[in-house]
Amino acid sequence: MKLHYSWKDFNSAQKKGIISLAAVQILLLTAALIDIARRPAHEIKGKKLWWVMVSFIDFLGPMAYFIYGRKNPDDRKDFI
Repeated sequence: MKLHYSWKDFNSAQKKGIISLAAVQILLLTAALIDIARRPAHEIKGKKLWWVMVSFIDFLGPMAYFIYGRKNPDDRKDFI
């Protein structure tokens, strides 16, 4: 079993899959980082820096931020 593969070892369908997954990961990361930067700190559960670091963990980091890191309007005390 080969442990290291080069790009030329993959067929075109595999290459398209890898590129598609990489694009989704980059889009999720970008969306999470933009949201963290624009959202006020009181609307984020925890510290912004912590969520920035977590966002760099493959797919799970940005998804965790969007699911658990943002406060709902019902959770905010200053929401009118």
